[in-house]
Amino acid sequence: MADAEEPRGDSKKRKAVLDGDGNTTKKAKTKKQWQTPRNNKGGYNGQQAQTIEPGDAGIWATCQRGQEAKCVGELRDLFEEYAEIIYGDVLHDAEADGGGEEGSADIEAEIKKELEGMRKPTSQPLFTHVRLDIECVMFFKTRAPIEPVAFVHRICEDAAQTPDRKRTRLVQRLSPMSLMGKATETGLAEVARQVLAPHFHGPDSAEKKFAIRPTLRNHGMLRRDAVIQQVATTVGSGHKVDLTNYDLLIINICGISVVGSDFDKLKRYNLAEIYHPSPKGAVESKQS
Repeated sequence: MADAEEPRGDSKKRKAVLDGDGNTTKKAKTKKQWQTPRNNKGGYNGQQAQTIEPGDAGIWATCQRGQEAKCVGELRDLFEEYAEIIYGDVLHDAEADGGGEEGSADIEAEIKKELEGMRKPTSQPLFTHVRLDIECVMFFKTRAPIEPVAFVHRICEDAAQTPDRKRTRLVQRLSPMSLMGKATETGLAEVARQVLAPHFHGPDSAEKKFAIRPTLRNHGMLRRDAVIQQVATTVGSGHKVDLTNYDLLIINICGISVVGSDFDKLKRYNLAEIYHPSPKGAVESKQS
């Protein structure tokens, strides 16, 4: 007699598995965890720094609460793409044969040293994520040839020109920092002198209208008024304050950057606002 056929209803039951003692156990369902993408292109290699040091340059970014890890992955992809777009020729020069018979030994040695450094991007990544104990805020250190202000401006300018081509989903505001300093009056003064000099103190510097917008978070050593006064003093005479029709805007978040007159037009470098503009009334009610 043929064996009885197993009822179809039982086929939907989870199959039992024998353990080492011959007992039956059921396989437990496991939930896949999201992982931050890792990529070696552009010198990222998923590296992470421990702290932000005086003298660093970089880019601050914000996102919604609870989305920090995924946002870091988005930023890596975004920065990698634009590093190739903007600095691709410079980054690939290391692969070209730049030697010449007419060069001196010193020049050849200098070129060789530079090329060797560029061939080892993992030791000095273009962008290094710094883990922060602040919700919704991220920071990436940058190194040459990345210039944070021009880099972020290009990203936001492209987003404004082609808002239908969304490169990010979670990233909100990007804030470039040309130079970071100690969170003290002395540190602020030193950073201000270095960053502002090319814009306001050059031999061909004409009169400029400027504004200052400091952002202080989790900080008890410097007051907003003191920061504005120190930066304005460093700008010096020969330039005028204009909070709305400025030529240059000085932003300060544990460092200093000077951005152009289209900062507000580009939604203060807020990609989320560029892609999905808020109603006009809501935008005007927001603080800087």
